[in-house]
Amino acid sequence: MKNHAIKFRHLQTFVEVARQKSVMKAAGILHVSQPAVTKTIRELEEVLGVAVFEREGRGIRITRYGEVFLRHAGAALTALRQGLDSVSQERSGEGPPIRVGALPTVSTRIMPRAMALFLKEETGTRTKIVTGENAVLLEQLRVGDLDLVVGRLAAPDKMTGFSFEHLYSEQVVFAVRPGHPLIAGKQSIFAHLGDYPVLMPTRASIIRPFVERLLIANGIASLPNQIETVSDSFGRAFVRSSDAIWIISAGVVATDVEDGLLATLPIDTSETKGPVGLTMRTDAIPSLPLAILIQTIREAAEVAMPTG
Repeated sequence: MKNHAIKFRHLQTFVEVARQKSVMKAAGILHVSQPAVTKTIRELEEVLGVAVFEREGRGIRITRYGEVFLRHAGAALTALRQGLDSVSQERSGEGPPIRVGALPTVSTRIMPRAMALFLKEETGTRTKIVTGENAVLLEQLRVGDLDLVVGRLAAPDKMTGFSFEHLYSEQVVFAVRPGHPLIAGKQSIFAHLGDYPVLMPTRASIIRPFVERLLIANGIASLPNQIETVSDSFGRAFVRSSDAIWIISAGVVATDVEDGLLATLPIDTSETKGPVGLTMRTDAIPSLPLAILIQTIREAAEVAMPTG
């Protein structure tokens, strides 16, 4: 293997194809032709001596050798971007940017307080906060598009190359509008759950397996009026204007419940409890501003830690 033959374009193209799982999509994002992307990947494979992608039906998937290389390629791109950013920031007098991925529950309950504390430090740092599904955020973290993810602990096979710091534990709740027919407790909630629209976390969301196990344990194999969504704005609006039931992490609706805008059904969801915390790449060295932000997130979590 000739390490010196690997160039920036090889790393950039490989990481983008791995992220998009498509040569066509990667070509569009990189603004090059599909043949150019294919040629670059072949050059990389010749240097490495192994295939990094293989065909799967009409698409492609990354090989185990590609998975190994991706961890290092992402770190290398991150280091290069940080170097370029550092030069640019030195010239402009700005601090290094911080890119944070946060699950909706964290964006609602933790990050506003954390950012208020962080801004008081006057680091002069630009900060970008991205919200999305856990799997998407972790992939962005892996390839260097994010510096930190604040959310639930992922499954062990998804945590390779990452470190996790536990902040608190959180469980899901069944949120409804005040005055919902099932709140009174005169009806069996699980027996009548199928009578109402139910907003479920998507299959890619990290809390979905917890929810499915809870439902199955209570005799529910499927729901006839099920809507999958990760949009907290849609969930909040739809539930408040209907008899729908929203199965969601407690932190997302905590303020709504406290303000009396939403209520929760009297269901024991303790078995859905899982750790929430900070996920970073194990090879990452936090900048001073990032270290300060991490500390403010810890402080915000101590104050706003969900209970129950």
